[in-house]
Amino acid sequence: MKQKGILIVVSGFAGTGKSTVVKMLAEKYSEQYALSISMTTREPRKYETHGVEYFFSTKEEFERTIAEDGFIEHACYIGNYYGTPRKYVEEQLEAGKDVLLEIEIQGALQVKEKLPDTMLVFVMPPSAEILFNRLKGRGTETDDVIRKRMLRAVEESQGIEQYDYILVNDDLDVCVEGLHQMIQSEKLRASRNIPFIENMRKELVDLKKGEV
Repeated sequence: MKQKGILIVVSGFAGTGKSTVVKMLAEKYSEQYALSISMTTREPRKYETHGVEYFFSTKEEFERTIAEDGFIEHACYIGNYYGTPRKYVEEQLEAGKDVLLEIEIQGALQVKEKLPDTMLVFVMPPSAEILFNRLKGRGTETDDVIRKRMLRAVEESQGIEQYDYILVNDDLDVCVEGLHQMIQSEKLRASRNIPFIENMRKELVDLKKGEV
């Protein structure tokens, strides 16, 4: 019996490496995982392709999709809409793929409210000092931006308890494999295997009848 895939939402502070973890996991186990692709109304950048980095749409199309409840979650950021299309995710799940969705904490909780079976994972640094050093080490952000990111991390830290699991990214390869094993364990949860359990009960009853 083919098991339906599960939706895994991955969040974390800026600088934890969550995007790299998700990408590496999807590449390492490409037969099992599918990356969720967001829809947006912003203009594509030169290196971006429709259906790869994003599904690009008009504002009218996006708002029509909102009205049709076509998003698992959506938000407006700096004048542009961003959202997770329900149809794409559901198609991947029905095909048996586990879908990886990387979004911030508010969006993650929206998803959990709509789809209670969603697995929420929060990627964390080993310490706040290491997080700060990683942001500094990027060399791509000003001190002011780093300060804002650290302040944002303080706010986000208040909601971590609402996640199902935390994952500490100390060693990247270990972290990627840890997430994979975490997902495998989650898929063995009894509540996710009701059809298999019920089928086993039926087979046991039929076997018993055949012996009498």
